[in-house]
Amino acid sequence: MKKRILCFGDSNTWGYNGVNKQRFDEDTRWTGRLAAMLGDGYTVIEEGHNGRTTVWDDPVENRMAGLTYLRPCMESQKPIDLILIMLGTNDTKCYFGVQPKSIAESAGRLVDMAQKSPFGRDDRPPRVLLVSPIEIAAPAEPGHIFGPQAIEKSRGLAEAFRETAEAHFCDFFDAAGVTGPGSADGIHLDAEGHERLARAFFDIIPHLVEGEA
Repeated sequence: MKKRILCFGDSNTWGYNGVNKQRFDEDTRWTGRLAAMLGDGYTVIEEGHNGRTTVWDDPVENRMAGLTYLRPCMESQKPIDLILIMLGTNDTKCYFGVQPKSIAESAGRLVDMAQKSPFGRDDRPPRVLLVSPIEIAAPAEPGHIFGPQAIEKSRGLAEAFRETAEAHFCDFFDAAGVTGPGSADGIHLDAEGHERLARAFFDIIPHLVEGEA
């Protein structure tokens, strides 16, 4: 029986290319690379949405919050052995005005929803891997929807997300510990970043789902 991995994230899961503002192909995106590495025993489900936040609907870019969409997504994709939640970058945008701890606690609401859901095997909850996103780097120029303050906020996400994962007794991974954004916009993974992230997840995911029914 194939293990089903749901990757729930934003544009860095969707595969946004900061150079040409298009989408990386399946062989470049970390989700596609991960699927190839894991092989036939796994189904990797891409669920990335550009601009997705944890809990806030975006009033400027008209994007739906992750919390709004998570439950129907899980129900549609069940059974799920592992849900990987990697959000938080878009929460650092200047007009949300929230700090790393609040962003992490908001991500915790998604964790809680998944942990209380019946969308794993045999109507049990799926296992949850909470991932703190990569850091933002220059150029995030003044006037940009992220702005300079987003860089500093992004640097505080890893520790805040770690604390949230501990509070919810779920697995944790720090994406910023293995890669960062490309130089094109300081926000999105480049091809090398996708490769590094895929390899990092490949090293841990089989251990997380091993023995799951």
